Amino acid sequence: MNDFARARTYICAAALGLGLAACGGGDASAGAGSGTGGGGSTMPAGGVPEGWKMVWSDEFDVDGLPDASRWEYDTDRNQAGWYNNELQYYARDRAENAVVSNGKLVITARKEQQKTASDWGGQNYTSARLVTRGKASWTYGFYEIRAKLPCGRGTWPAIWMLGTGGAWPDDGEIDIMEQVGSAPSTVLGTIHTKFYNHMNGTQRGGSTQVSDACTAFHNYQLNWTKDYIVIGVDNTNYFMFANPGNGYGGWPYDKPQYLLLNLAIGGVLGGSVDDTIFPVQMEVDYVRVYQPAS
Repeated sequence: MNDFARARTYICAAALGLGLAACGGGDASAGAGSGTGGGGSTMPAGGVPEGWKMVWSDEFDVDGLPDASRWEYDTDRNQAGWYNNELQYYARDRAENAVVSNGKLVITARKEQQKTASDWGGQNYTSARLVTRGKASWTYGFYEIRAKLPCGRGTWPAIWMLGTGGAWPDDGEIDIMEQVGSAPSTVLGTIHTKFYNHMNGTQRGGSTQVSDACTAFHNYQLNWTKDYIVIGVDNTNYFMFANPGNGYGGWPYDKPQYLLLNLAIGGVLGGSVDDTIFPVQMEVDYVRVYQPAS
């Protein structure tokens, strides 16, 4: 895979948000005003901006494998092993790991080995990682993903975006939602750029509490404009990163990004795994992308 995933070991930002560890120099705080300066500092209202229209969606209303016109599978690191010390094998075109059923996309992690797969890297767990890479990408917009997250020690679901340019962290990353099963009520939102990332201790992120994140569906949201990135849940924003005005190194977010949905197991954030939890699922009700009507 490209350098995005290779460098995506941003445990400092995530751990600070969870209160798990101190990494020094980071900004992973919750609430209005999180982030860095430029472009104003007033937190926008939550929800779809008035007058914006839907430009892309998947309502997951056709049973079977995920829509191949919308989604690709990311399996590039299966044989070599996934970054961040993750433990899963990501399957392709396998309903046991990613299937649309009863109006939902269901991503399932299982305790099993795929010994017959040509790219199996010795993993003891299977899962799926769906991406719109090569299918759809966007510059700016309001993104809403309605999902129910898994519970259980060792799970690490994510809803996130990467720049299409292929250079991490230079082309940017936006984590709309991350959570781990060992702290199921804590939801994280984070951004990474050349200037602001865990590798130099300047990452930017926030966290919020969602008490029933793994038992109920919630709307995980991103509002991305030329001036700011705002992350929220259920129309309530909790993290803002304002355009600092310091060039591409601080704000690579004037170029397209694509969307990723995945359920990792273990790794630097997922931690130790409770093998009694499997199979475990992340369910997605819909994915919707809005942009200004004009």
